[in-house]
Amino acid sequence: MNLYLAAQDPTLADFGKDPWWLVLGKIVFAFVFGLLATLLGVWFERRVVGRMAVRPGPNQVGPFGLLQTLADGLKMAFKEDILPRTADKVVFFFAPTISVICAVTSLSVVPFGPMVSIFGHHTPLQVTDVSVAVLVILACSSMGIYGIVLGGWASGSTYPLLGGLRSSAQMISYEVAMGLSIVAVFMTAGTMSTSGIVAAQGDATELTIAGQQIPAPGWYAILLLPSFIIFFIAMVGETNRAPFDLPEAESELVAGFMTEYSSLKFALFMLSEYVSMVTMSAVTTTLFLGGWRAPWPITLWAGANSGWWPMLWFFGKVIALVFVFVWLRGTLPRLRYDQFMRFGWKVLLPINLVWILVLSGLRSIEDWQTKDRLLATGIGAGVLLLATLFWPSRKKAPKPPLQEQVNSRPHGSFPLPPMDLQVPPSPRTKRVVAEREPANVVAGSESGEV
Repeated sequence: MNLYLAAQDPTLADFGKDPWWLVLGKIVFAFVFGLLATLLGVWFERRVVGRMAVRPGPNQVGPFGLLQTLADGLKMAFKEDILPRTADKVVFFFAPTISVICAVTSLSVVPFGPMVSIFGHHTPLQVTDVSVAVLVILACSSMGIYGIVLGGWASGSTYPLLGGLRSSAQMISYEVAMGLSIVAVFMTAGTMSTSGIVAAQGDATELTIAGQQIPAPGWYAILLLPSFIIFFIAMVGETNRAPFDLPEAESELVAGFMTEYSSLKFALFMLSEYVSMVTMSAVTTTLFLGGWRAPWPITLWAGANSGWWPMLWFFGKVIALVFVFVWLRGTLPRLRYDQFMRFGWKVLLPINLVWILVLSGLRSIEDWQTKDRLLATGIGAGVLLLATLFWPSRKKAPKPPLQEQVNSRPHGSFPLPPMDLQVPPSPRTKRVVAEREPANVVAGSESGEV
Protein backbone atom coordinates (compact mmCIF):
# COMPACT_ATOMS: atom_id res chain seq x y z
CA MET A 1 0.00 0.00 0.00
CA ASN A 2 1.47 3.35 -1.05
CA LEU A 3 1.70 6.43 1.10
CA TYR A 4 -1.16 8.19 -0.69
CA LEU A 5 -3.66 5.48 0.14
CA ALA A 6 -2.46 5.36 3.74
CA ALA A 7 -2.95 9.10 4.17
CA GLN A 8 -6.22 9.58 2.33
CA ASP A 9 -9.41 10.57 4.13
CA PRO A 10 -12.08 7.87 4.32
CA THR A 11 -15.42 8.53 2.67
CA LEU A 12 -18.84 6.95 3.13
CA ALA A 13 -18.10 4.68 0.16
CA ASP A 14 -15.20 3.08 2.08
CA PHE A 15 -17.50 1.61 4.75
CA GLY A 16 -19.44 -1.62 4.51
CA LYS A 17 -16.76 -3.50 2.59
CA ASP A 18 -14.79 -5.05 5.45
CA PRO A 19 -14.93 -8.78 6.25
CA TRP A 20 -16.80 -9.84 9.36
CA TRP A 21 -13.66 -10.53 11.40
CA LEU A 22 -12.32 -7.03 10.69
CA VAL A 23 -15.62 -5.42 11.72
CA LEU A 24 -15.62 -7.50 14.90
CA GLY A 25 -12.04 -6.46 15.62
CA LYS A 26 -12.97 -2.78 15.27
CA ILE A 27 -15.92 -3.19 17.63
CA VAL A 28 -13.73 -4.92 20.22
CA PHE A 29 -11.10 -2.20 19.86
CA ALA A 30 -13.64 0.59 20.44
CA PHE A 31 -15.04 -1.23 23.49
CA VAL A 32 -11.59 -1.92 24.95
CA PHE A 33 -10.58 1.69 24.31
CA GLY A 34 -13.60 2.97 26.24
CA LEU A 35 -13.02 0.53 29.11
CA LEU A 36 -9.26 1.07 29.45
CA ALA A 37 -9.65 4.82 29.06
CA THR A 38 -12.12 4.74 31.93
CA LEU A 39 -9.84 2.70 34.19
CA LEU A 40 -6.87 4.91 33.45
CA GLY A 41 -9.07 8.03 33.58
CA VAL A 42 -10.03 7.36 37.19
CA TRP A 43 -6.38 6.89 38.12
CA PHE A 44 -5.41 9.97 36.07
CA GLU A 45 -8.03 12.11 37.79
CA ARG A 46 -7.00 11.06 41.29
CA ARG A 47 -3.32 11.65 40.53
CA VAL A 48 -3.88 15.07 38.96
CA VAL A 49 -6.24 16.25 41.72
CA GLY A 50 -3.75 14.94 44.29
CA ARG A 51 -1.01 16.93 42.59
CA MET A 52 -3.17 20.07 42.64
CA ALA A 53 -3.94 19.52 46.33
CA VAL A 54 -0.25 18.87 47.14
CA ARG A 55 -0.76 15.24 48.15
CA PRO A 56 0.46 12.02 46.52
CA GLY A 57 -2.75 10.37 45.35
CA PRO A 58 -2.92 6.58 44.71
CA ASN A 59 0.59 5.15 44.73
CA GLN A 60 0.44 1.81 46.55
CA VAL A 61 -1.26 -0.73 44.29
CA GLY A 62 0.91 -1.42 41.26
CA PRO A 63 3.58 0.85 39.76
CA PHE A 64 2.63 4.50 40.33
CA GLY A 65 -0.71 3.23 41.68
CA LEU A 66 -1.90 2.17 38.20
CA LEU A 67 -3.76 -0.85 39.56
CA GLN A 68 -5.65 1.14 42.20
CA THR A 69 -8.73 1.49 39.99
CA LEU A 70 -8.74 -2.26 39.31
CA ALA A 71 -8.49 -2.96 43.04
CA ASP A 72 -11.38 -0.59 43.74
CA GLY A 73 -13.47 -2.34 41.09
CA LEU A 74 -12.79 -5.76 42.61
CA LYS A 75 -13.60 -4.46 46.08
CA MET A 76 -16.88 -3.00 44.84
CA ALA A 77 -17.78 -6.28 43.10
CA PHE A 78 -17.56 -8.18 46.40
CA LYS A 79 -19.71 -5.70 48.32
CA GLU A 80 -23.20 -6.72 49.32
CA ASP A 81 -25.78 -6.22 46.57
CA ILE A 82 -28.87 -4.71 48.16
CA LEU A 83 -32.22 -4.81 46.37
CA PRO A 84 -35.00 -2.61 47.82
CA ARG A 85 -38.20 -4.48 48.60
CA THR A 86 -40.39 -2.10 46.58
CA ALA A 87 -38.03 -1.88 43.57
CA ASP A 88 -38.91 -3.02 40.08
CA LYS A 89 -36.31 -5.78 39.76
CA VAL A 90 -36.04 -5.86 35.95
CA VAL A 91 -35.81 -2.11 35.42
CA PHE A 92 -33.63 -1.70 38.52
CA PHE A 93 -31.11 -4.10 36.96
CA PHE A 94 -31.14 -2.72 33.39
CA ALA A 95 -31.05 1.01 34.23
CA PRO A 96 -27.27 1.25 34.78
CA THR A 97 -26.71 -1.04 31.80
CA ILE A 98 -28.56 1.39 29.53
CA SER A 99 -26.27 4.25 30.57
CA VAL A 100 -23.10 2.25 29.88
CA ILE A 101 -24.26 0.88 26.52
CA CYS A 102 -25.34 4.30 25.23
CA ALA A 103 -22.02 5.85 26.28
CA VAL A 104 -19.95 3.15 24.54
CA THR A 105 -22.10 3.09 21.38
CA SER A 106 -21.15 6.68 20.56
CA LEU A 107 -17.57 5.52 19.93
CA SER A 108 -18.75 3.51 16.92
CA VAL A 109 -18.90 6.59 14.68
CA VAL A 110 -15.76 8.32 15.98
CA PRO A 111 -12.82 8.18 13.51
CA PHE A 112 -9.57 7.10 15.17
CA GLY A 113 -7.42 7.50 12.05
CA PRO A 114 -7.27 7.56 8.23
CA MET A 115 -7.25 4.68 5.76
CA VAL A 116 -4.74 2.00 6.78
CA SER A 117 -3.82 -1.50 5.69
CA ILE A 118 -4.80 -4.34 8.08
CA PHE A 119 -3.72 -7.77 6.85
CA GLY A 120 -3.97 -6.59 3.24
CA HIS A 121 -7.38 -4.91 3.61
CA HIS A 122 -7.58 -1.15 3.04
CA THR A 123 -9.97 0.06 5.73
CA PRO A 124 -10.63 3.23 7.75
CA LEU A 125 -9.79 3.28 11.45
CA GLN A 126 -13.45 3.69 12.34
CA VAL A 127 -16.16 1.16 13.15
CA THR A 128 -18.75 2.74 10.87
CA ASP A 129 -19.93 6.05 9.48
CA VAL A 130 -23.23 7.32 8.11
CA SER A 131 -24.38 10.57 6.58
CA VAL A 132 -25.95 11.61 9.92
CA ALA A 133 -23.26 10.24 12.26
CA VAL A 134 -23.32 13.29 14.56
CA LEU A 135 -27.06 12.80 15.07
CA VAL A 136 -26.28 9.22 16.12
CA ILE A 137 -24.01 10.62 18.83
CA LEU A 138 -26.74 13.00 20.01
CA ALA A 139 -29.26 10.15 20.01
CA CYS A 140 -26.99 7.96 22.15
CA SER A 141 -26.47 10.87 24.53
CA SER A 142 -30.24 11.36 24.78
CA MET A 143 -30.88 7.66 25.37
CA GLY A 144 -28.38 7.67 28.23
CA ILE A 145 -30.76 9.91 30.16
CA TYR A 146 -33.23 7.02 30.32
CA GLY A 147 -30.78 5.12 32.54
CA ILE A 148 -30.88 7.90 35.13
CA VAL A 149 -34.66 8.35 34.99
CA LEU A 150 -35.38 4.62 35.15
CA GLY A 151 -32.78 4.13 37.90
CA GLY A 152 -34.53 6.68 40.10
CA TRP A 153 -38.02 5.39 39.29
CA ALA A 154 -37.24 1.68 39.68
CA SER A 155 -35.77 2.20 43.16
CA GLY A 156 -39.29 2.38 44.58
CA SER A 157 -38.45 5.38 46.74
CA THR A 158 -39.52 9.00 46.58
CA TYR A 159 -36.17 10.69 46.95
CA PRO A 160 -34.34 8.70 44.21
CA LEU A 161 -37.28 9.43 41.88
CA LEU A 162 -37.01 13.17 42.52
CA GLY A 163 -33.23 13.02 42.19
CA GLY A 164 -33.51 11.18 38.88
CA LEU A 165 -35.98 13.72 37.50
CA ARG A 166 -33.77 16.61 38.55
CA SER A 167 -30.68 15.01 37.03
CA SER A 168 -32.50 14.28 33.79
CA ALA A 169 -33.76 17.88 33.61
CA GLN A 170 -30.16 19.04 34.01
CA MET A 171 -28.90 16.82 31.19
CA ILE A 172 -31.76 17.66 28.83
CA SER A 173 -31.27 21.39 29.39
CA TYR A 174 -27.62 21.32 28.39
CA GLU A 175 -28.24 18.88 25.57
CA VAL A 176 -30.24 21.60 23.80
CA ALA A 177 -27.29 24.01 23.92
CA MET A 178 -24.90 21.26 22.84
CA GLY A 179 -27.05 20.33 19.85
CA LEU A 180 -27.34 23.93 18.71
CA SER A 181 -23.59 24.46 18.93
CA ILE A 182 -23.05 21.63 16.43
CA VAL A 183 -25.28 23.41 13.88
CA ALA A 184 -22.41 25.79 13.12
CA VAL A 185 -20.19 22.77 12.36
CA PHE A 186 -22.79 21.40 9.93
CA MET A 187 -23.07 24.76 8.19
CA THR A 188 -19.31 25.11 7.78
CA ALA A 189 -18.40 21.51 6.89
CA GLY A 190 -21.46 20.86 4.74
CA THR A 191 -21.89 17.34 6.12
CA MET A 192 -22.96 15.47 9.25
CA SER A 193 -20.55 12.59 8.66
CA THR A 194 -17.79 12.47 11.27
CA SER A 195 -15.16 11.41 8.72
CA GLY A 196 -16.33 14.22 6.44
CA ILE A 197 -16.03 16.78 9.25
CA VAL A 198 -12.46 15.66 9.96
CA ALA A 199 -11.65 15.90 6.24
CA ALA A 200 -13.15 19.40 6.08
CA GLN A 201 -10.74 20.54 8.83
CA GLY A 202 -7.73 19.15 6.98
CA ASP A 203 -7.27 22.08 4.57
CA ALA A 204 -6.34 25.54 5.79
CA THR A 205 -9.04 28.16 5.31
CA GLU A 206 -8.12 31.04 3.02
CA LEU A 207 -9.13 34.45 4.34
CA THR A 208 -9.26 37.43 1.96
CA ILE A 209 -8.17 40.61 3.73
CA ALA A 210 -7.52 43.76 1.67
CA GLY A 211 -7.19 41.63 -1.45
CA GLN A 212 -4.58 39.34 0.12
CA GLN A 213 -5.06 35.60 0.60
CA ILE A 214 -4.08 34.72 4.17
CA PRO A 215 -4.14 31.07 5.29
CA ALA A 216 -6.06 30.45 8.52
CA PRO A 217 -6.23 27.34 10.71
CA GLY A 218 -8.71 24.70 9.66
CA TRP A 219 -9.76 23.63 13.16
CA TYR A 220 -13.33 24.61 13.98
CA ALA A 221 -12.27 25.30 17.56
CA ILE A 222 -10.64 28.46 16.14
CA LEU A 223 -12.93 29.28 13.23
CA LEU A 224 -16.08 28.63 15.29
CA LEU A 225 -14.78 29.69 18.69
CA PRO A 226 -18.20 30.59 20.23
CA SER A 227 -19.61 27.21 19.21
CA PHE A 228 -16.58 25.43 20.65
CA ILE A 229 -16.85 27.22 24.00
CA ILE A 230 -20.60 26.60 24.28
CA PHE A 231 -20.19 22.96 23.23
CA PHE A 232 -17.50 22.34 25.81
CA ILE A 233 -19.50 23.96 28.63
CA ALA A 234 -22.61 21.99 27.64
CA MET A 235 -20.53 18.83 27.43
CA VAL A 236 -19.35 19.29 31.02
CA GLY A 237 -22.95 19.77 32.13
CA GLU A 238 -24.14 16.82 30.05
CA THR A 239 -21.65 14.43 31.65
CA ASN A 240 -22.42 15.57 35.23
CA ARG A 241 -18.89 16.73 35.83
CA ALA A 242 -17.75 19.50 38.20
CA PRO A 243 -18.78 22.27 38.60
CA PHE A 244 -22.06 20.78 37.34
CA ASP A 245 -21.88 17.49 39.27
CA LEU A 246 -25.15 18.07 41.11
CA PRO A 247 -26.27 14.39 40.99
CA GLU A 248 -23.18 13.52 43.08
CA ALA A 249 -23.37 16.53 45.40
CA GLU A 250 -23.35 16.18 49.18
CA SER A 251 -27.06 17.00 49.30
CA GLU A 252 -27.74 14.10 46.90
CA LEU A 253 -26.12 11.37 48.98
CA VAL A 254 -29.55 10.47 50.39
CA ALA A 255 -31.67 11.88 47.55
CA GLY A 256 -29.87 11.14 44.28
CA PHE A 257 -30.88 8.63 41.65
CA MET A 258 -28.10 6.26 42.78
CA THR A 259 -29.13 6.18 46.45
CA GLU A 260 -30.51 2.62 46.43
CA TYR A 261 -27.76 1.16 44.25
CA SER A 262 -24.78 -0.81 45.53
CA SER A 263 -22.07 -3.21 44.41
CA LEU A 264 -21.66 -3.67 40.63
CA LYS A 265 -24.82 -1.74 39.74
CA PHE A 266 -23.43 1.34 41.43
CA ALA A 267 -20.10 0.69 39.68
CA LEU A 268 -21.87 0.62 36.30
CA PHE A 269 -23.35 4.06 36.91
CA MET A 270 -19.92 5.44 37.80
CA LEU A 271 -18.43 3.64 34.79
CA SER A 272 -20.99 5.25 32.48
CA GLU A 273 -20.00 8.70 33.75
CA TYR A 274 -16.32 8.18 33.00
CA VAL A 275 -17.04 6.50 29.65
CA SER A 276 -19.20 9.49 28.74
CA MET A 277 -16.35 11.83 29.68
CA VAL A 278 -13.91 9.98 27.41
CA THR A 279 -16.48 9.63 24.61
CA MET A 280 -17.39 13.32 24.63
CA SER A 281 -13.69 14.21 24.63
CA ALA A 282 -13.29 12.06 21.51
CA VAL A 283 -16.36 13.72 19.93
CA THR A 284 -15.00 17.19 20.72
CA THR A 285 -11.68 16.22 19.14
CA THR A 286 -13.52 15.05 16.03
CA LEU A 287 -15.80 18.06 15.64
CA PHE A 288 -13.54 20.93 16.66
CA LEU A 289 -9.88 19.86 17.01
CA GLY A 290 -9.23 18.29 13.62
CA GLY A 291 -9.84 14.70 14.70
CA TRP A 292 -6.87 12.44 14.07
CA ARG A 293 -4.92 15.11 12.15
CA ALA A 294 -1.67 16.32 13.68
CA PRO A 295 -1.41 19.85 15.10
CA TRP A 296 0.58 22.52 13.30
CA PRO A 297 4.24 21.98 14.20
CA ILE A 298 3.98 18.24 13.52
CA THR A 299 2.33 18.79 10.13
CA LEU A 300 5.67 20.04 8.81
CA TRP A 301 6.62 16.37 8.68
CA ALA A 302 5.25 14.87 5.45
CA GLY A 303 4.20 11.58 7.04
CA ALA A 304 2.46 13.03 10.10
CA ASN A 305 -1.05 12.21 8.86
CA SER A 306 -0.32 8.86 7.26
CA GLY A 307 -0.25 5.30 8.53
CA TRP A 308 -0.84 4.65 12.22
CA TRP A 309 0.68 7.90 13.50
CA PRO A 310 -2.66 9.78 13.49
CA MET A 311 -3.92 7.54 16.29
CA LEU A 312 -1.19 9.00 18.50
CA TRP A 313 -2.33 12.57 17.79
CA PHE A 314 -5.96 11.57 18.38
CA PHE A 315 -5.22 9.99 21.76
CA GLY A 316 -3.09 12.98 22.74
CA LYS A 317 -5.96 15.39 22.09
CA VAL A 318 -8.37 13.19 24.04
CA ILE A 319 -6.00 13.06 27.02
CA ALA A 320 -5.64 16.85 26.91
CA LEU A 321 -9.42 17.29 27.07
CA VAL A 322 -9.72 14.78 29.92
CA PHE A 323 -7.09 16.82 31.76
CA VAL A 324 -9.30 19.90 31.34
CA PHE A 325 -12.19 17.95 32.90
CA VAL A 326 -10.00 17.13 35.89
CA TRP A 327 -8.65 20.67 36.03
CA LEU A 328 -12.18 22.05 36.31
CA ARG A 329 -12.98 19.66 39.13
CA GLY A 330 -9.93 20.72 41.13
CA THR A 331 -10.51 24.44 40.52
CA LEU A 332 -14.14 25.52 40.36
CA PRO A 333 -16.72 25.31 43.16
CA ARG A 334 -20.06 23.59 42.60
CA LEU A 335 -22.99 25.69 41.37
CA ARG A 336 -26.48 25.76 42.81
CA TYR A 337 -29.19 24.06 40.81
CA ASP A 338 -31.03 27.28 40.00
CA GLN A 339 -27.80 28.96 38.86
CA PHE A 340 -27.00 25.95 36.71
CA MET A 341 -30.38 25.89 34.95
CA ARG A 342 -30.48 29.68 34.54
CA PHE A 343 -27.04 29.63 32.94
CA GLY A 344 -28.11 26.98 30.45
CA TRP A 345 -31.44 28.45 29.37
CA LYS A 346 -30.86 32.19 29.73
CA VAL A 347 -27.20 32.53 28.79
CA LEU A 348 -25.93 29.69 26.60
CA LEU A 349 -29.10 29.24 24.56
CA PRO A 350 -29.59 32.92 23.52
CA ILE A 351 -25.89 33.35 22.73
CA ASN A 352 -25.97 30.19 20.63
CA LEU A 353 -29.00 31.35 18.64
CA VAL A 354 -27.48 34.78 17.98
CA TRP A 355 -24.19 33.20 16.90
CA ILE A 356 -25.93 30.84 14.47
CA LEU A 357 -27.84 33.79 13.02
CA VAL A 358 -24.62 35.79 12.57
CA LEU A 359 -22.83 32.83 11.00
CA SER A 360 -25.73 32.24 8.60
CA GLY A 361 -25.58 35.88 7.54
CA LEU A 362 -21.83 35.73 6.96
CA ARG A 363 -22.11 32.59 4.84
CA SER A 364 -24.93 34.07 2.78
CA ILE A 365 -22.76 37.03 1.66
CA GLU A 366 -19.63 35.02 0.82
CA ASP A 367 -20.22 35.45 -2.94
CA TRP A 368 -20.74 39.20 -2.74
CA GLN A 369 -18.12 41.70 -3.75
CA THR A 370 -15.69 42.89 -1.12
CA LYS A 371 -17.23 46.36 -0.82
CA ASP A 372 -20.78 45.06 -0.45
CA ARG A 373 -19.63 42.40 2.01
CA LEU A 374 -17.89 44.96 4.22
CA LEU A 375 -20.93 47.24 4.07
CA ALA A 376 -23.33 44.46 5.06
CA THR A 377 -21.03 43.34 7.85
CA GLY A 378 -20.68 46.88 9.17
CA ILE A 379 -24.45 47.45 9.16
CA GLY A 380 -25.04 44.17 10.99
CA ALA A 381 -22.35 44.97 13.58
CA GLY A 382 -23.83 48.45 14.08
CA VAL A 383 -27.33 47.09 14.62
CA LEU A 384 -26.00 44.53 17.09
CA LEU A 385 -24.05 47.24 18.95
CA LEU A 386 -27.08 49.52 19.18
CA ALA A 387 -29.25 46.67 20.39
CA THR A 388 -26.67 45.91 23.08
CA LEU A 389 -26.41 49.52 24.21
CA PHE A 390 -30.16 50.25 24.31
CA TRP A 391 -31.29 46.90 25.62
CA PRO A 392 -33.57 47.53 28.62
CA SER A 393 -31.69 47.18 31.85
CA ARG A 394 -32.86 44.77 34.51
CA LYS A 395 -31.25 46.70 37.36
CA LYS A 396 -33.50 47.32 40.32
CA ALA A 397 -34.44 50.90 41.16
CA PRO A 398 -32.28 52.34 43.96
CA LYS A 399 -33.86 52.16 47.39
CA PRO A 400 -34.82 55.47 49.06
CA PRO A 401 -32.97 56.51 52.22
CA LEU A 402 -33.85 54.78 55.45
CA GLN A 403 -35.44 57.82 57.06
CA GLU A 404 -37.64 58.32 53.99
CA GLN A 405 -38.79 54.73 54.21
CA VAL A 406 -39.65 55.23 57.89
CA ASN A 407 -41.63 58.42 57.19
CA SER A 408 -43.59 56.77 54.38
CA ARG A 409 -44.86 53.92 56.57
CA PRO A 410 -48.67 53.90 56.97
CA HIS A 411 -50.29 54.80 60.25
CA GLY A 412 -50.67 51.92 62.70
CA SER A 413 -47.68 49.95 61.46
CA PHE A 414 -45.62 47.76 63.73
CA PRO A 415 -43.13 49.65 65.91
CA LEU A 416 -39.60 49.91 64.58
CA PRO A 417 -36.44 49.12 66.51
CA PRO A 418 -34.12 52.05 67.20
CA MET A 419 -32.32 53.20 64.05
CA ASP A 420 -29.03 53.76 65.88
CA LEU A 421 -28.99 50.11 66.98
CA GLN A 422 -28.85 51.19 70.64
CA VAL A 423 -31.46 49.56 72.84
CA PRO A 424 -32.74 51.90 75.59
CA PRO A 425 -32.62 50.57 79.15
CA SER A 426 -35.68 48.76 80.35
CA PRO A 427 -37.88 50.69 82.86
CA ARG A 428 -37.80 47.62 85.11
CA THR A 429 -34.03 47.83 85.50
CA LYS A 430 -34.00 50.26 88.45
CA ARG A 431 -36.75 48.35 90.28
CA VAL A 432 -34.93 45.03 89.94
CA VAL A 433 -31.74 46.58 91.20
CA ALA A 434 -33.53 48.11 94.16
CA GLU A 435 -35.19 44.83 95.16
CA ARG A 436 -31.94 42.91 94.97
CA GLU A 437 -30.27 42.25 98.31
CA PRO A 438 -26.93 43.99 98.70
CA ALA A 439 -23.94 41.75 98.38
CA ASN A 440 -21.95 43.51 101.13
CA VAL A 441 -23.60 44.34 104.49
CA VAL A 442 -22.12 47.34 106.21
CA ALA A 443 -21.24 46.61 109.84
CA GLY A 444 -23.58 48.48 112.23
CA SER A 445 -23.38 49.37 115.89
CA GLU A 446 -24.67 45.96 116.91
CA SER A 447 -21.96 44.12 115.11
CA GLY A 448 -18.98 43.00 116.93
CA GLU A 449 -15.91 40.95 116.42
CA VAL A 450 -15.87 37.37 117.67
